[in-house]
Amino acid sequence: MSEDQAIYYTNPDGHFLAMIGLFVKSQRMRKNMTQARLSKLANISRSTLSLLENGEGSNLQTLIQVLRMLDALHVFKAFKVEEQISPIAYAKLIKKQRQRASKDNTLIIEEPPLEW
Repeated sequence: MSEDQAIYYTNPDGHFLAMIGLFVKSQRMRKNMTQARLSKLANISRSTLSLLENGEGSNLQTLIQVLRMLDALHVFKAFKVEEQISPIAYAKLIKKQRQRASKDNTLIIEEPPLEW
């Protein structure tokens, strides 16, 4: 585990809630929105938004609603799972591919000799 990764595992959950809250607040300020305006757009109470921004917890649905109104759903790209082929499955796939052309099995029809 690298030193960068270790930081994520050694910090308490509250640290991450504070990071999320700071991100939401900075995005709101960048859009020049008040808490009242954003909470109305996201269909949540202003106090819920305040709790989220202060890192005091919220639920995932609330976070999604708020990020949608801030046009910041791109942060969820990190959670996209890319389907990967295992090395064994890849080796089997390569093995199934043709290695050479098959024998030409077309029928050879002999034409009768020309008569003069």
